[in-house]
Amino acid sequence: MNIIWLGHSGFRIEIEQAVLLVDPWLDGNPMFPETRRAEALRGATHVLLTHGHGDHTGSALSIARECDIPLVGSYDMVSFWQEDAEVKGIGFNKGGTVDLGGARVTMVNAAHSSSIQGQQGPIYAGGEAGFMIAGEGHTIYLSGDTDIMADMAWMAEYHQPDIGILSAGGHFTMDMRRAAFAVRKYFNFRMVIPCHYRTFPLLAQDASELRAGVPAGVQVIEPEVLVPIQV
Repeated sequence: MNIIWLGHSGFRIEIEQAVLLVDPWLDGNPMFPETRRAEALRGATHVLLTHGHGDHTGSALSIARECDIPLVGSYDMVSFWQEDAEVKGIGFNKGGTVDLGGARVTMVNAAHSSSIQGQQGPIYAGGEAGFMIAGEGHTIYLSGDTDIMADMAWMAEYHQPDIGILSAGGHFTMDMRRAAFAVRKYFNFRMVIPCHYRTFPLLAQDASELRAGVPAGVQVIEPEVLVPIQV
């Protein structure tokens, strides 16, 4: 398995027979080098979306068309784009599980908001979400944009994720201290990868507070854009 950061909250996850592009905001993302777009998209099988905000979906439609692959996410959001933009889609909802090339992806709760910017203002885009992604003997908890939630207790007990990809930049999501608290209180991760940080000055620029706050033995990996983290 390879987990490859695309900047901000975007990831390329190579797992089982799937290549999942999660929240792939490439166009206009100051963290992503435009000259390496083809490398990021090579062999992609699905675009997996946590919610509708432009820093997560800004490149979703263009990638779905370019690679001829489905958008996967909230039924409301995906159904809207299937009809309005005529792209392939797999819509599901919280508690649902889909098989994506052998990877089992379950939608779970998040605490944030979700909308798509339309000509007349924001368009409802279904509920914000995170995902449990299971395959190759591991389960990744990809939090999506969220704060700490009591739901993390049952989610951790039920799915038993060993890898956490956590939004932790602050202001729009939980910050590094709050993410560390969530790790200590709810999870038994062996590896944590922060995201939704470093993109803008408003967000956290490093993960030192996260690293200092997690239990001993939990590896905190600060990702570098397009550098694989092998699991």
